[in-house]
Amino acid sequence: MHMLYNSDNFAVVQFVVSGQDESSPEENAVPARGGYEIVDKSSRMELFLDGALAEHFKLGVEALIETSPGVEEMDAFLANYTTLAHQPVVLH
Repeated sequence: MHMLYNSDNFAVVQFVVSGQDESSPEENAVPARGGYEIVDKSSRMELFLDGALAEHFKLGVEALIETSPGVEEMDAFLANYTTLAHQPVVLH
């Protein structure tokens, strides 16, 4: 788990799950899995992106980073994904 972004409005955490057993040879390696969790702090909702949607998100973030965005631009990009957020944030 890696915190990638944290602002007053959003938090983005990357989850990487390596499928490779350290004792297994390289030819039997399983590709890494994982995704991104985006938390919309204002609505207290979160979503988890994996698979093709996670790859699309990653490419969008990489393209945005090339422009040296400010917090406003990054938050605006993340706000595009908040319509997918249907899971409430619950603290234990």
